Amino acid sequence: MAPRRPCSSLSTKRIKLVVSYDGTDFRGWAAQTGQRTVQSTLTEAVRQATGEDVEIVGASRTDSGAHALGQVCHFDTNVDMEPENWARVINKRLEPDVAVKSSSLVGDNFHARFSPDSRFYRYRISTVRRNPFTTRYLFDYGRGLDLKLMSQAAQAIVGEHDFRAFTEELDGVENTVRKLFNVNVIGIRDARCEIQDARSEIRDPGSEIDGVDIDIVGTAFLRGMMRRISGGLLEIARGHRPVEDMARLLTEERDSLQWPVVLPAKGLCLMEVKYSDPPRDNRTASKLA
Repeated sequence: MAPRRPCSSLSTKRIKLVVSYDGTDFRGWAAQTGQRTVQSTLTEAVRQATGEDVEIVGASRTDSGAHALGQVCHFDTNVDMEPENWARVINKRLEPDVAVKSSSLVGDNFHARFSPDSRFYRYRISTVRRNPFTTRYLFDYGRGLDLKLMSQAAQAIVGEHDFRAFTEELDGVENTVRKLFNVNVIGIRDARCEIQDARSEIRDPGSEIDGVDIDIVGTAFLRGMMRRISGGLLEIARGHRPVEDMARLLTEERDSLQWPVVLPAKGLCLMEVKYSDPPRDNRTASKLA
């Protein structure tokens, strides 16, 4: 006997979800024909639960292999259900590598992609021997890094700049200006496999560390921007690029420089997306991340 579907209502409601996922076995967030993605997986879970074909809109189109602790998305529904019950109903139809952390009712002025005031990403690098229990969630560099140089270079990209040299793909992107509020390089002990915000921080660059977290909060990000920024900081920490290059890459001098390497997606995690109350429409002419 098929499970009873929730009762339908003539009034449309907008539901906000906060979602976490291990991105290893997903081909990113955005739906692609014949591919397993987070967006299509959530869409199918809602369809199985209610019979509705909804459009799920995400705050960030995370890359294939990248993770999320606090991805935000929304969809519109005619189903009459208590908002907080959506998380339970959807989770029953999801595999272990993705989960809805919370569900809530929002107004139609809320838009997961266009309303964020900030997005917080973390890129994690391990400086110790590769551990099979952690390697899915960080970049295994396996050697020491100069945190002092990384921190010095990171400050050059705080503020509003043209990040053209830090994107992975320029096709269809007209505006490459983005604003970063904070860029922090933090040494950590015990770089374990979990992606949650639990760690032992080391602020002294001379201390022995197991890994490095690059934490960046900004309005929006170009495709590959977080991974190329992290690559540039890694190159500086290895002595393969001068500290001054981070500032030069934000100017027209970028065309005379080799752009930074793009680090693997597995070290990247979308930690949090913040919205104002009431939410605002922050869209620009550019393609938001």
